[in-house]
This record gives sequence, structure tokens and C-alpha cells, in this order.
Amino acid sequence: MANILNIETSSKICSVALSKDGVVEFLMEDTSGMNHATKLAPFVEKCMEELKRKEEILDAVAVSLGPGSYTGLRIGLSLAKGLAYSLDIPLIGISTLQLLAVKTMFRSMDWEGDEIIVPMVDARRMEVFTGAFNFSLEEIIKECPLILDEDSFKSLYAYRKVIFLGDGSDKFKEIYGSDNAEWLGSLLPHAKDMLALSEKYFREKRFINVAYSTPNYLKEYQTTVPKNKVF
Repeated sequence: MANILNIETSSKICSVALSKDGVVEFLMEDTSGMNHATKLAPFVEKCMEELKRKEEILDAVAVSLGPGSYTGLRIGLSLAKGLAYSLDIPLIGISTLQLLAVKTMFRSMDWEGDEIIVPMVDARRMEVFTGAFNFSLEEIIKECPLILDEDSFKSLYAYRKVIFLGDGSDKFKEIYGSDNAEWLGSLLPHAKDMLALSEKYFREKRFINVAYSTPNYLKEYQTTVPKNKVF
């Protein structure tokens, strides 16, 4: 009977879901923008109050590791690590792309199970963070940053159906060169989408290091330095 706090901050949505044996017990979300710094801690506090009201304890913290928003991922992981450390409970890390794949699997009862799922997280212009998974969550294409062009995902033409989704998928729709695609649009990750994976990882004791784990940015964060305007 595991109580797991699921934290998802990789996109513009800030969400927290308290689950028990893979079922949502308490959920809080903010969809109004990048308000993670002000919203996340109060959301977590409310979840802890709910546990206290039920006279139950937290067994683990699960957090989405990315790829996604640099700021959002740092905020989510920092709070998750602090909570896990202070309560001396395990920390579970979940790939944002894999949780989007699982979200897709549960979206329809009509899948045949041989489809390939391609989540795309927008990285601006024609770049995305992406990967390709089968229904066993095996990587058909390894998670990576990718600049999209007409040659992208040619290796998937041979499959019966490929499902594209995520906030980076729409810009690829016009240049994908096969008719085996289904487009689900800009699906975004929510904490409630983490439950199947966080419960599975908890049972398998697939935990990450509380002290040294880092977000999965997939590429280095780049900053720009203003040029000296003295001529």
C-alpha cells in the first residue's frame, strides 16, 4: 500500500499527484504558465496535509527528470530531493518522454500494441527533444535532441503505425514522409500520467540517488553574454 508523491514540472504545467497503489488520491495543478517557483511548494504541502489527515505516511517521491524546461526541472528535482532526504524515503526519477508514451498508451483502447510512440518536447525553432518507444517502453530510437527535417525518422517508415505527440510534434507534421503516422497534437505531461511508472519503479526498487541525481536536459544549458557595447 505505497503512498507516492508524483511531481511534474517539465512543461508550463505545474502538477502534483498523491497516489496510493497507482490510484490518484489527491491532485493539484496550475496550468496558467511557468509558476512553478511559487506554486510547487504549496501544492506539496497540501499533499502532505492530506496524508496527515488520513494518518498515513509518504513512502516515496517520484519526479519527472526531463527533458523539458530547464527552470521547471531544477525546481521540481530540488524540492523532490529535499523532501526525500528529510523524510529518509526513496526518490524515483521518470523520463518525461516515457511518461508521455505511457499517457499515449492509456489514451485509447483501440491500439493494437505494435504501434511506435514518438513524443516530442519543443526545443524552439525546428528542434525537439524526442525518442521512439514500443508498447514495452523499449527504445526504438534513443532519447536525444533533434533538429527536424524531411529525413527525420525515416527508420520508422517500415512500421505499421507511428504515433506522434507532444508540443513539438505539430511542426513536423507537414514534412514527415510516410502515411503511417497518427498525430495526437500537443499533449503535455501531468503528474497523474506518472502513476503507472512510479508505482512500477517503486515495486522494482528502481530508485535514484538523492544527493547526486540531476535533470535529464539531453543537452547543455546555453546562456548568452551581452556584448560589450563600448566602441
